Amino acid sequence: MAARCFPAEPEFEHHTERAVWERTRDQLPDDAVLLANLRFTDRHADLEADLVVALPGAGVAVLEVKGGAVTHDGLTWRQTGGGAQDKPIDPAGQARRAKYALRTHLDKDERWRRRRVRFAHLVVLPTSLVAADVNPTDCPRWMVVDSSQLGALVEVIRDVLQQQESQNPPASAQDVEDFVDIVTGRPASQREAVDLAASRELECDLLTQRQAKILDAIRLLPRVEVRGGAGSGKTWLALEQARRLAKDGKRVGLLCYSRGLSAYLKRRVALLPDGQRPAYVGEFHALGVAWGAPPGLDDDSDYWEHRLPAAMGAVAQHLSDAERYDAFVVDEAQDFADSWWPALIQGLRDRERGGLYAFADEGQRVSARHGRPPVELIPMALDENLRNTKQIAQTFGSLTPTQMTYRGAEGVPVRFVPSASADAIGAADDVVVELLADGWKHEHVALLTTGHRHPVQVEQQAHGHDAYWESYWAGDDVFFGHVLGFKGLERPVVVLAVNGFRHGEERAREMLYVGLSRARDLLVVCGDPGVILAVGGVGVLNRLTT
Repeated sequence: MAARCFPAEPEFEHHTERAVWERTRDQLPDDAVLLANLRFTDRHADLEADLVVALPGAGVAVLEVKGGAVTHDGLTWRQTGGGAQDKPIDPAGQARRAKYALRTHLDKDERWRRRRVRFAHLVVLPTSLVAADVNPTDCPRWMVVDSSQLGALVEVIRDVLQQQESQNPPASAQDVEDFVDIVTGRPASQREAVDLAASRELECDLLTQRQAKILDAIRLLPRVEVRGGAGSGKTWLALEQARRLAKDGKRVGLLCYSRGLSAYLKRRVALLPDGQRPAYVGEFHALGVAWGAPPGLDDDSDYWEHRLPAAMGAVAQHLSDAERYDAFVVDEAQDFADSWWPALIQGLRDRERGGLYAFADEGQRVSARHGRPPVELIPMALDENLRNTKQIAQTFGSLTPTQMTYRGAEGVPVRFVPSASADAIGAADDVVVELLADGWKHEHVALLTTGHRHPVQVEQQAHGHDAYWESYWAGDDVFFGHVLGFKGLERPVVVLAVNGFRHGEERAREMLYVGLSRARDLLVVCGDPGVILAVGGVGVLNRLTT
């Protein structure tokens, strides 16, 4: 873990500000908070705090950073840098005004209620040395951090908090959480989170659409693999790539492995205008049956894994040109086995140059397959999480194959309900009842399991897979599912019951990753802390329990 930063990757006008931000971030304890470029507007002026540190057990400190060569001439501070002549500056005054603006902003919120917490302001001069005898009355030497003190920056912050407002109590952990809620605009209550769900969906869609720039970049490339972690918008991009190719007059197949994702893709494609719909949308295996490969039984794993793909490849060699495809777009491509890809290539009109676009997340490889296309694909990376709130994305961040940048909105904290694995479903049922009472709609909520299926899911699937997946969109009840079938899908709220892991522990880490990443706005996890620690590691457990 590390201190929480808002924003996670701030932009700075000057490299010295970034250097101080990095030093501060790296020295802060895990329970601290670091904010950058915090702006306030009142009737008199616009103010900005370069950095704000909230330290449980200490307080809140505002840091004013000044680069270049800064000196004190006995009357005022002066700054020289960038080839310009020196100019007078008032760093202590800037920090002090920003501190008071911050306190005023907090006091206006009923959650703060003018509570007594230590506040301080100080000046950081990362490229200057300040002598010990420089001691102006409005900015004594102990309030200044120069270049020789950067290695102990957080220690100095603690000391300044003690000296400036020692009469006020240190900030508690709850003070820091309330501070973050107010300053970042996090919802004050569950009710606000419910009200924001619809607008959050639109916001997520807009953010995801900006990813289309990657499709512009691959427009002339026939074979590409787009890799990205959960929440990076891969499914939207796969749909959009298929739409663009179809609009260009190409015969396109849009494929995936799971029934749930297949149902979702079909519903989305049905909304597209004529001339922009792929020729085929659905499961890989259903395409083989459509080509004329023999059907099989649901419980015949050898048929699905080996015999059908082999039959598809044989049948595809005899397809007419009209039956073949110019391109295949594969979502959740990490689910495809080695033996499946040759059948697709056989189904292309141009087997050497025909389009093949794979969208994959190696962290969600929850099956035992380890397939790769037998042809070279140019890799492209998605490294931004757009669809989860920052709180949810940070919870599963340590499980992603690559480091992600969190671009989602601020949300409510992730909730954890400790329970034995055998009791996790019961605990999850209780949570769902509470959520519905809090105002969440039935269609907002999904209850997912990692081990055996929820009894409601078993009952619904007894009526057939098509009817079961129709219930996902029906909007008249909570959706009950398993993480294995929910990849590529999401709901505003997910209650995850960690009730063991289907197929044992071999793919447990990946299954936990999928389950934690399916919620867009609110995530509640029910399970045994020891199991979560063993499977997900200390990073996941700490995010859930602190």
